[in-house]
Amino acid sequence: MSIGKNIQTIRKELGLLQKVLALELKLDKSSYSKVESGLREVKISELKILANIFNMSIDDIVNYDDNLPVDIILEDKSENEQFKLINQLDEDDKSTVLKIIDTMLTKKKFKDFFNKNVAML
Repeated sequence: MSIGKNIQTIRKELGLLQKVLALELKLDKSSYSKVESGLREVKISELKILANIFNMSIDDIVNYDDNLPVDIILEDKSENEQFKLINQLDEDDKSTVLKIIDTMLTKKKFKDFFNKNVAML
C-alpha cells in the first residue's frame, strides 16, 4: 500500500474525519484528500504530526499492514486465555505479574484470617 492509503486506512480505523486531520496538518481538505489518494506527497513534518495523532511511529505508518494493536482486557477472557496471555510476556514482566498476584493472594488470606478471628472475639 502507498503511504497515502496507509494514512487513509489508519484514519478510518481510528474513526477520524479528513477535515480534522486537514486542520491538524494546516491543509485545506482538498490538499489533504490528495495526500490520501496519492496525488500529493506527504511531508516529513506532516508525517510527524500524523504519527503523534495516531500514536504510532512514522515507520509504523509507512509500513502499515492493517493490524492496529488493540487493548487486551483480561477480564473479558476465560481463565485459560488469561494464563496464555500472561505466558506470552517476557520473563521479567511475567515474574512481576506473578509477584503482584502472590502479594494480593497473601493479603486476602491475612484479611480472611483476621476477619474470622475477630468475629470469634
